[in-house]
Amino acid sequence: MFRKIGSELKKHVLTGISYMIPLVIAGAVIMAIARVGGSFYGITDIWDAKYADSTNGIISLLHSLDGFGGLALGMMFPVIAAFIAYSISDKLGIAPGLVGGLLARDIGAGFLGALAAGLVAGYACLLIKKYVKLPKSAASIVPVFLVPVFGTLITVLIINYVVGIPFADLNKALESWLNGMSGTNQILMAAIIGAMVGFDLGGPVNKAAVTTAMALLTSGIYAPNTAAQVAIIIPPLGLGLATFIAKRKYNTEMREAGKSSLIMGLVGISEGAIPFAVESPLKVIPATVLGSAIGGALAVGLGAINQAPISGFYGWFTVQNWPVYLVAIAAGTLVVAGMSVLLRKESAGLEQSYAVEEDDFDEAEWEA
Repeated sequence: MFRKIGSELKKHVLTGISYMIPLVIAGAVIMAIARVGGSFYGITDIWDAKYADSTNGIISLLHSLDGFGGLALGMMFPVIAAFIAYSISDKLGIAPGLVGGLLARDIGAGFLGALAAGLVAGYACLLIKKYVKLPKSAASIVPVFLVPVFGTLITVLIINYVVGIPFADLNKALESWLNGMSGTNQILMAAIIGAMVGFDLGGPVNKAAVTTAMALLTSGIYAPNTAAQVAIIIPPLGLGLATFIAKRKYNTEMREAGKSSLIMGLVGISEGAIPFAVESPLKVIPATVLGSAIGGALAVGLGAINQAPISGFYGWFTVQNWPVYLVAIAAGTLVVAGMSVLLRKESAGLEQSYAVEEDDFDEAEWEA
């Protein structure tokens, strides 16, 4: 029973995340364009209101763009809450979820508060729909009146008076802790995030690390995102590179997968490494975890700062200290490629249908 509940909760949360991510990327990229543009004019605080009335039209436009990007980012929490609720109770949950997410944002409950708002809104609407029974002549008021009104009321009361305050305190403590990190502690944090991202390649552990790192961008905390975005692309790049370094150890099918993996890595899709992990998880996963951890730690330790949730090559040169960012990517990629080649047997490249290792690991389990 608990496994089923956990599986359902994971599905609802991942639905919310999938709707949130495009919004976050859009907002962050627009802000990045504005800030990179501002840097050409020697401006490091293009968001400051004093640039709104600049006599230079381009500077004024860049200031407005930064605000537009911030507007999109500010919708992160309402949108994830709304679509978690949508996943639970269909369109009935959207309005209560939006309001609950806005409240979580405004009281400082952060990402955890938004998750709670989505779950509360979704299940509140579901229960109202299921248990409130009216005569047939009045049944239509349940979805158009009772559910949105009481679903929203239940959600805001619980978020504001029950879970909001502890989550807000937890969020502030987390921000203070991360802001206070420096030196070895910050590098260790980056290594942990990198390892999580490299562990299940787009699965729940990966998404937990990446989504949390992106959520912290709204608080001006960039190190977790820097580590996560580096770590996303290292496994597919490393495994793709391995198929070129040691062609004899990979059959035709896996060499073709290697070409796709390289392309997917360059555009920031870690799932490109999944065919290799499915084929040989006990050899591949340690390599992707270690390589991603090293890459994330190096990027943060050497002073790279990625302010946008972009891992693909098209965002590399908007990163502060981008040369060391690329060094970190290269180092992690070489670790993954090197370990993969060393751990792989010569006989693995024989032209035959490959067998999954003895742990019965299959793609369905990986995606679950």
